[in-house]
Amino acid sequence: VVSGSTEAILMVECGSEGVSEVEVLDALDIAHEEIKKICATIEELRAQAGKEKLEVVEPKVDPELLEQIQTSFGSKLDEATQIPDKLARQEAAKAVEEEVLEQFAAAGEGTEVDPERRTEVSRAFDALEKDVIRRRIAVDKKRPDGRAQDEIRPIECEVDISPRVHGSALFTRGETQILSNVALGTSRMDMRIDNLGLLESKTFWHHYNFPPFSVGEAGFMRGPKRRDIGHGALAERALAATIPSQEDFPYVVRVVSETLESNGSSSMGSVCASSMALQAAGVPVSAPVAGVAMGLIKEGDDHVVLTDIAGVEDHLGDMDFKVAGTADGITALQMDIKISGVTFDILRDALEQARQGRLFILDKMSDAIDGPREQLSQFAPRIEQIKIDPDKIGALIGKGGETIRALSEEFEADINVEDDGTVQVYAPSGALVDACIARIEAMTKEAEVGDQFKGKVVKTTAFGAFVELTKGTDGLLHISNVKPGERVESVEDVLSQGDELDVTVVEVDRERGRIGLRLSDDPAVEGKSPAELANVGSGDRGPRGGGRDGGGRRERLDGGRERGRSGSGRRRH
Repeated sequence: VVSGSTEAILMVECGSEGVSEVEVLDALDIAHEEIKKICATIEELRAQAGKEKLEVVEPKVDPELLEQIQTSFGSKLDEATQIPDKLARQEAAKAVEEEVLEQFAAAGEGTEVDPERRTEVSRAFDALEKDVIRRRIAVDKKRPDGRAQDEIRPIECEVDISPRVHGSALFTRGETQILSNVALGTSRMDMRIDNLGLLESKTFWHHYNFPPFSVGEAGFMRGPKRRDIGHGALAERALAATIPSQEDFPYVVRVVSETLESNGSSSMGSVCASSMALQAAGVPVSAPVAGVAMGLIKEGDDHVVLTDIAGVEDHLGDMDFKVAGTADGITALQMDIKISGVTFDILRDALEQARQGRLFILDKMSDAIDGPREQLSQFAPRIEQIKIDPDKIGALIGKGGETIRALSEEFEADINVEDDGTVQVYAPSGALVDACIARIEAMTKEAEVGDQFKGKVVKTTAFGAFVELTKGTDGLLHISNVKPGERVESVEDVLSQGDELDVTVVEVDRERGRIGLRLSDDPAVEGKSPAELANVGSGDRGPRGGGRDGGGRRERLDGGRERGRSGSGRRRH
């Protein structure tokens, strides 16, 4: 999104997949040409139906008063504004201001302080302070903290700061410090979006907090402010391009950045801290992301582009230009320009200077963590994804959802089933996830010769016993095999409904829908390969038409006695 006037670009908001600086400049150039056309149309409309603009009288600074303050306190103010430490510099400048007010706006004998006079003196002092700092930077090439124009403040990076979250990192740049924490969740924890846009939900988001204590103030800590929301959205755009897809990493990811101390560029600090925290959490990001805030001071024909601007440079400067990205390109950009004389040459210099700064910061970050960890935190939930035959979904869900509910209770798991057969299993530990997936695979796989099951006798007949192998799939243990080595007159003499048996599949007839079983400890099958088992056979030679009823209904090999499917879309359990 680009906005501007006929003369120049004024604001830019950008999110991208890692474009180059040249491509960004080309896009801005194209956008400005279109902006000129829109501005011309607006001027035509104003000429036809516009009204005269209101005259707004800007408060003027008394030049004589300004000169008096400069003569009396100019050297003191110059000395105070060169103190590198932020708080010490603010206190020194405040002390000079109090002296100025005492001399030029103090109450006379027997009179009260004139508030208008005090405001006038404060305005003159602010103008002098701004002029001193800007001229020193643009003309003398000296920044308030003594850095060179392309120099970045000292950087410290740490990971694993918070003991219980799934990933954390601390990023310190000068007097700006950000702590970012990552939490992972299941797909049902996605953020529902209820607005006029097309997006319905998000599986990755970033929150940014800026408490009053981060700038040495006391205040209420209520809901997020406009600034917090804006900075959080900017950092989210910067990171989103590197977040893996749900197919590759089926987690919902939330990142929260806490500003512990701030002296400029806290939004870009949150990008750096969050990128490291994501890697520490084991999120397989495509590349680390760093951000840097650029500034501009322009005095007449003199100008200087500043890297990693501090708070005072942001406040008194002519441009705030935040650039974030990977080593290969830009993923987010935000620009606010306060003057009209910013040329494309200046923007080109700023983007190149930002690229060099970004690479420097990425190198510092890699010293703390050089890539995503292979293992998730021990406290992170485990999510695994498998694919089953869509025809087996009914068997997995069960009648009225009874099967999937039983699995959820047994393994303390949440199970999501998609119409294409994708199954996501979420549980507190990896062992529970693995056990649940093993059960699902056993339930939904087609029986093969040699497979072993622990089944339950669900019905006895004159010719054998039907054993439930998985939900919806039965096999027949022929009467001749219910007691190996002995002939029995009746199946009920040996087996009863509800008995659990270890059985081995020895015959599969898919055309007729039959599965033949033998007891796993039967000497005739014990230790034999699938090829050998196929020759052993099940002992079932009589025609019965398949099924438990001896010819009424044939059991299906695809697993479903009761499908119970209706509707479409995602199923959540």
